[in-house]
Amino acid sequence: MPLIDLRPQAVRRDPQQMLKHLQTFQPELKFSAGIWFFSPAASRFHSKYEADRDLRQRLDIAARLAKHGLSALEAHYPNEVNEDNLPIWQQFTRDTGVRLLTVIPLLFWDEHFEWGSLSNPLPEKRKLAIERTKRALALNKQLDTDFAIVWPGIDGYENPFGVDFASMRARFADGLAEAMDAVPGVRIAFEPKPYEPRGHILYGTTPEGVLLGHQVERLLRHADNRRLLDEGHALVCLNPEIGHVLMGFEDLAYAYSWPLSEGRLAHTHCNSQPLGNYDQDLNVGVIGPEQLEAMLYTLRMHGYNGYFGIDINPERMPVETAMQISMDAIRAANDRISEIDHEAVLWAHEHPDRARGWLEAYLVRARAPHPERLAPLQRPL
Repeated sequence: MPLIDLRPQAVRRDPQQMLKHLQTFQPELKFSAGIWFFSPAASRFHSKYEADRDLRQRLDIAARLAKHGLSALEAHYPNEVNEDNLPIWQQFTRDTGVRLLTVIPLLFWDEHFEWGSLSNPLPEKRKLAIERTKRALALNKQLDTDFAIVWPGIDGYENPFGVDFASMRARFADGLAEAMDAVPGVRIAFEPKPYEPRGHILYGTTPEGVLLGHQVERLLRHADNRRLLDEGHALVCLNPEIGHVLMGFEDLAYAYSWPLSEGRLAHTHCNSQPLGNYDQDLNVGVIGPEQLEAMLYTLRMHGYNGYFGIDINPERMPVETAMQISMDAIRAANDRISEIDHEAVLWAHEHPDRARGWLEAYLVRARAPHPERLAPLQRPL
C-alpha cells in the first residue's frame, strides 16, 4: 500500500471555503483497537478480575466485534505479534477482514530498558532498542500496515538535577532516524505522554511530538525517505491519545490542531480521562464529552479520514461491551456535530464582537434533549 497522503490535512481555507468543506465533508468512521486490552492488564493495586487470554482468545473477541464496526487491530512487537505467530494473524485477517493496522515496537517493558530505550545512555542497551525498532518497522513493511506507533514510555527522568536533556533527546531522535533509514518508507506515528511510568517522559506533549517530527526528518538520509519528504509527505507523524493529552492539561481541539496543521495526524487513540491524574483509559465519552465534540470538529475542519483507535482499560466490564460503548460514543458525537449550524459557528468566530455569548448559548441548546423549553436564541447572522 502506498504511503497514505496526509498533506490535505494542512490545507488552509478562508471562511467560505471552510463552510463549504464542513457542509460537504463526512469522515469515514473506521475503528481500530489495541489487542493488549483484550486481556486483563496487570495492576500494582489489585489482582486481575478476569483470567488471562492468549492470542487466539483475544482474536476471537475481535472477530465478534467486526460486525459492530471494528476493522483493524494494533499490536506490539515482539510480545503480541512476531515472526512465529504471524501465521495466526494472517489467517485471522483472511477469515474476518479485520486488518493489522500497526506493529508497535515494545520499547518500555523489558528490563533492558530500565534507563530508557532509544535515549538510553548505555550503548549496548540503546542498540537493542534500535534493533527492535528496525525489526518492527520491517514487519510493518512486510504486512503493508499504515504506520508504526512509537511510544517512549520508559524514556525520561524523575530527578532533573544535572540531566543533559539535549543529549537525551538527541539520542532518541538519532536512534529513531537510524531505524527509519534502515527500513525506508515506513511512517512513524509518535504518541506523546507527559508522565507515567516515568516521572517525566521525553517529548511528552503534542507540540513536542511535532518538534520531534521535524528533528528526525532532518536526520533522514535514505534516498526513498528523502524523496517522500521532498514531495511534502511527513514521515514522523503523531498518534495523540485523548488520555495522554488531558494528563498534560492540554485542550483536545487545540492539541490535535498542531499535527493536523502540518499534515502529521496519522492516527488517534481515543478514550476519556480527567484533567491530569493517572492514565485511566476510560471508555470514550465517559468524561468530558464536550472535549470529544470539539476535537472531532477540529478533525473535521482539517478533513481527517483516518482510523479512530480505541485504547481503553475495561477492568470492570467485558471487552465487547466497552468497545461497543466507545465506538458508539464516537458515532453519537459525530452525529451531533454533523447537525451543527456551521455557517453560524464560523460567523461567530469571525465576528466575536457581534456574537458575544452566542456560541455558548447555541451549544447548550444543541446538547439539550428539549431545546424548545429554553429561551429562544436568535441566529447571529
